[in-house]
Amino acid sequence: MFYRETGQFKVTYAADQQIFPIRQDRIGVALLLFAAFVAVPAFASEYWFTAILTPFLIFALAALGLNILTGYAGQLSLGSAAFMAVGAYAAYNFQVRVEGMPVLVSFILAGLTSAGVGILFGLPSLRIKGFYLAVATLAAQFFIVWCLTKFPYLSNDSSSGVISLPGIRIFGYEFASPRSQYLLVLTIVSLLALAAKNMVRSTTGRAWMAVRDMDVAAEVIGIRLMRTKLLAFAVSSFYCGVAGALYAFCYLGSVEPDGFSLDLSFKILFMIIVGGVGSIIGSFLGAAFILLLPIFLDVALPGAAALLHLPFDNATVSHIQLMVFGALIMFFLVVEPHGLARLWQIAKEKLRLWPFPH
Repeated sequence: MFYRETGQFKVTYAADQQIFPIRQDRIGVALLLFAAFVAVPAFASEYWFTAILTPFLIFALAALGLNILTGYAGQLSLGSAAFMAVGAYAAYNFQVRVEGMPVLVSFILAGLTSAGVGILFGLPSLRIKGFYLAVATLAAQFFIVWCLTKFPYLSNDSSSGVISLPGIRIFGYEFASPRSQYLLVLTIVSLLALAAKNMVRSTTGRAWMAVRDMDVAAEVIGIRLMRTKLLAFAVSSFYCGVAGALYAFCYLGSVEPDGFSLDLSFKILFMIIVGGVGSIIGSFLGAAFILLLPIFLDVALPGAAALLHLPFDNATVSHIQLMVFGALIMFFLVVEPHGLARLWQIAKEKLRLWPFPH
């Protein structure tokens, strides 16, 4: 009843091909964007911008990039953090070595650089798949971090590989405050998320899904496997590269190669597992869950320990947090493999029939 498409007729091809063809979806997205662009900057504190909202958007963008590759194209990857590192260091070098380079252009070029590296490490996908492909992409994780540490030129001759990022200035306006950086990240992430939503509905997205479901059948009906798989690696790495540039410039301000470790790649992988593999909204739901759950446990566990008079120190709380984290991931894998996105889809299906029995 609340979410029913009855009566919403499409009389033109343009109306039928909208990104959000259902009126309720358009209203919901408009309200969400209004809240993100207007309400949140008006009421959120500096802590929310620096510790929660900005990292949430950046990791959601990285998870979206991995979801394009793994969820839609079916190519398992464990090198997301490495492609983020490529984007961060590429954007830094474009800013430092090219005088007058606009920041937004350096972000785009960083994404393209990461896409090129992604194509290089995506070449094994033409011969191998599944677990073996994951091991091949794992090589990117170690090789790229090694290169960033081994060659000081990439970090402007810094012996440790640590780089301090310059300030962000766009059209004469300096994005120095956490609120302005949040709005910049939100704008970029919103545009790229809408582009991804449109992309997976296109011929390219359908080719990715055909390869994911059965690559032999996809090749039989005329889909070029080499082009389709490498394009998935390129687009995924582009998103991760832009996320890495935003991670360095708008969140940390100073990064090192060890900051893009294998743990970060697994963290991004867990985001799409919990949020929903093959879902745009699942990338955002998973990023919110993975980032907000530790904050909630940090607050709730010491309070519960004090209430129950349990002798929990900080180390014990940290271990319990990891156990709860792992248990929830196992829960989603067993009970709801399609993640939080599937739960949202079920809720919409129930709203279509409410208040009638179903």
